[in-house]
Amino acid sequence: MVTAPAVRHIALVAHDNKKVELLRWAEFNRGTLSRHALFSTGTTGTMLEFELGLKVHRFLSGPVGGDQQIGAKIAEGGIDTLIFFWDPLEPQPHDPDVKALLRIATVWNVPMACNVATADLIISSPLLEDPEYANERPDLSPRSWDGTRPV
Repeated sequence: MVTAPAVRHIALVAHDNKKVELLRWAEFNRGTLSRHALFSTGTTGTMLEFELGLKVHRFLSGPVGGDQQIGAKIAEGGIDTLIFFWDPLEPQPHDPDVKALLRIATVWNVPMACNVATADLIISSPLLEDPEYANERPDLSPRSWDGTRPV
């Protein structure tokens, strides 16, 4: 019996100096990306839709809340992969939001690529489209003073 490949919810984000790099990567992987639900911050999402014809759910631009919106979606379980080409050499006015997004993806055990090499490994992994694979989300429910879950 053949099962349908999994549809992942992939967020694609890039800082200004990394947008062309993300666009090239996405163009090379357009076939794979087109089979998944794509999310992005405003400017990056517009670029991916216009240049590559990919259907992308766009949030606000990163500096005005888009990074936080993607982080919230990760916390809700609505995004399960993050491709975030951030620029570690360029100061960002919304650096706290960038760090918060990286932190929330790590907290919720979301596969995350911050460069082309890691993005290549994620997108080419057979687990990406394996319907049996689901990354384990940690149990962060409140606990009582003795470490057990409330009843």
